[in-house]
Amino acid sequence: MQIELIVVGKTDSKEVAALVEMYLKRVNHYCRFAITTLQDIRNTKNLSAAQQNRSEGERILTLLNESDYVVLLDERGEELRSMEFAQWMRKRMASGLKRLVFVIGGPYGFSEEVYARANAKLSLSKMTFSHQIVRAIFAEQIYRAFTILNNEPYHHE
Repeated sequence: MQIELIVVGKTDSKEVAALVEMYLKRVNHYCRFAITTLQDIRNTKNLSAAQQNRSEGERILTLLNESDYVVLLDERGEELRSMEFAQWMRKRMASGLKRLVFVIGGPYGFSEEVYARANAKLSLSKMTFSHQIVRAIFAEQIYRAFTILNNEPYHHE
């Protein structure tokens, strides 16, 4: 199975980018893991939140295949503990999926079309995090899930 993380906008933090890169390499030990970054929309001061969502949504949808299992990282999604997320991942891997796609949207979330395409929604917390930090946190959780599934001494519970 291949895992892809689609994110909107580049990170301006070298430290966050380094963390994401570190976990990208670690996860690739277990499966193919790629991160696709969509460029920020230009001239957003002239666009409403709905227009930004629509534009970002159109670009996200062009990256998805019909057979992809698409998971939105969304504040209204299901919250899972790390052990539960690892089991969630195990089920997806056992289902024969070719590509599992996680999406971190822009500052205003997702368009209705992206919500309609999604197979699931997950929330990392009830707290709000910057879209940049979420990349590092979620990449680490994917790595943690694989270490749990492989009984490796990374997660302590």
